[in-house]
This record gives sequence, C-alpha cells and structure tokens, in this order.
Amino acid sequence: MTTLHKPSPDQPRPDVAARLRQAGLRTTRQRLTLAEILFADGCDRHVTAESLFAAAAARGTRLSLATVYNCLHQFTNAGLLRIVTVDSGRAYFDTNLDPHHHFYYEKSGELQDIPAADVAVSSLPAAPEGQRISRVDVILRLDG
Repeated sequence: MTTLHKPSPDQPRPDVAARLRQAGLRTTRQRLTLAEILFADGCDRHVTAESLFAAAAARGTRLSLATVYNCLHQFTNAGLLRIVTVDSGRAYFDTNLDPHHHFYYEKSGELQDIPAADVAVSSLPAAPEGQRISRVDVILRLDG
C-alpha cells in the first residue's frame, strides 16, 4: 500500500528547495520559508517586502523585515524574481519571469499582469553608446 506524504507547513516541498539550489542559493530556513510562500503553489504573484513579511508572520514564522528584504533581493539577483517599481516608494517582486507588462491600480496598490503580446511599443530611442536595451516595462496606471 502506498502512503501519500503531505509536507507539513514547516517543511518546504522538495521542488522549492531544489529551485533555490538550482539558482545557486543555500537553503536556509528563512529562504525556504519565503520561497515556499512565493513559489509552492505555482501561481504568479506580486509581493512587496511588507506583504511577504506579513504572510510569513501569519504562518507563525518570525523573521525581521530586513531579512525579508535581503532574501527578496537575493532571489532577484539569482533570477528567481524580478522587481517592478511603480514609484519611488513602492516596488513589487514578481514571480512571473516571462516578458509581460502590468496594470497598476493606484487606489488598491494591486498589480495585474498584461501579456507582452497585448502591448505594442512602436518606437524607442537609441540606447546610449556602449549600452543595449535589455527590457521594456510598461505600467498602465488605473485610478480604480
């Protein structure tokens, strides 16, 4: 008889730990906890450091906000996340690494993905000498 083993909330699923290792990151308790929140269900999401901090606290995990920021930047540098800056005081970390753009709801602070094929940029300036454009991010701001 085969017994199905469901990981406990304190034990990350092996695919999350493997994802961290494949990105060249050690699997510390803090990284595993945050990676589980970010990646375990396979859904794309946009988080702020504060919202991820709150999600970890809701699971009973005690982390400092500085640790959450550090882990998010480590995940970004390792290619697991990308940063979406909506203004000088608000940045989101996006688990969707495919080319895409965003709607930003100014009242609620919510981001919503827009497929890259739905946005056409007809003209871009030439990049400065010695530079190349690596990506174009379009954020459409909604007043709702």
